[in-house]
Amino acid sequence: MKALVYLGKETLDYRDFPEPVAGPGEAVVRVDSCGICGSDMHGYHGHDPRRVPPMVMGHEAAGVVETGALAGRRVAVNPFLFCGRCVNCQAGAQHLCLNQRNIGLPPHAGAFADRVVVPEGNLVEIPDSMAMETAALAEPLAVSYHAVQMAVRLMRRPLPGARAVVLGGGAIGLGTALALTICGAGRVSIAEPHPGRRDAAARAHPAIHAYDPATEEPDSQSVDVVFDAVGARSTREAAFRMAARGAVVIHLGLLPGSEGVDVRRMTLGEIIFAGSYCYSMPDFRETVALLASGRFGDLGWTEQRPMRDGAQAFHDLDSGRTASAKIILRN
Repeated sequence: MKALVYLGKETLDYRDFPEPVAGPGEAVVRVDSCGICGSDMHGYHGHDPRRVPPMVMGHEAAGVVETGALAGRRVAVNPFLFCGRCVNCQAGAQHLCLNQRNIGLPPHAGAFADRVVVPEGNLVEIPDSMAMETAALAEPLAVSYHAVQMAVRLMRRPLPGARAVVLGGGAIGLGTALALTICGAGRVSIAEPHPGRRDAAARAHPAIHAYDPATEEPDSQSVDVVFDAVGARSTREAAFRMAARGAVVIHLGLLPGSEGVDVRRMTLGEIIFAGSYCYSMPDFRETVALLASGRFGDLGWTEQRPMRDGAQAFHDLDSGRTASAKIILRN
């Protein structure tokens, strides 16, 4: 089969790669669509020692099952592999599995390829009316949906009456803003320096206000819930500047470092600072259903390219040459 193979720092090649073989309880999925994640970009830059070349990345996938009980079914792929036996899995928190593994991280080849092997329990059927490129958004949007659900549980006031800000207008940030509107937020602000992404965010939903953080910022201590979808020192500092007393700050960004967390403000203002990583299987299924029903609205903030052009897509994302919040590679 053909696959987009990671060969080392900032080097990808579309080439022949061994066909995957399904084991017990697994299925081979013919990949139609697979999105490029920020974690894939992290690996592309050589910052993840788990990604050892030559390997195939990619985990935001949708396709058609070729083997097993679900053969012929159209599916979205939940790439988080959980054991089902540890204390967290038994408590329903599979996303916190003590033995978690991921598709797209060795030894599990990813979905930037013609085919990928996935446990059958990680496949969620999608309706015939749902486009494959839409189904491929289930994974990143489930991350956003889970973060919003966490915030709603932690907040001291109902979401419709709260002021919400998202830092970062990439796929996770924009997805978080859209999930906020689905869950009842009346108005959501997104901080995004890229003008093209600001325009895309503003077009995505009428309740979204996109602003340039270089020239605009909410008033100090005026925001009830902040989502940091970047995870840099500057965004953490901004989150604590704008967080009101009693606010909730949800940290989704995975950049290295911890600078910018104002522990004194957190303590004196009883600010809840929480990390949000991925999602549970129920979160994933609910996200698929929301996408299938059109609740996430216009998805024009995405861009589709052929899998064979994946190396150029990574380069364009890295250099800021695309305003799209998400590039989806297609076979």
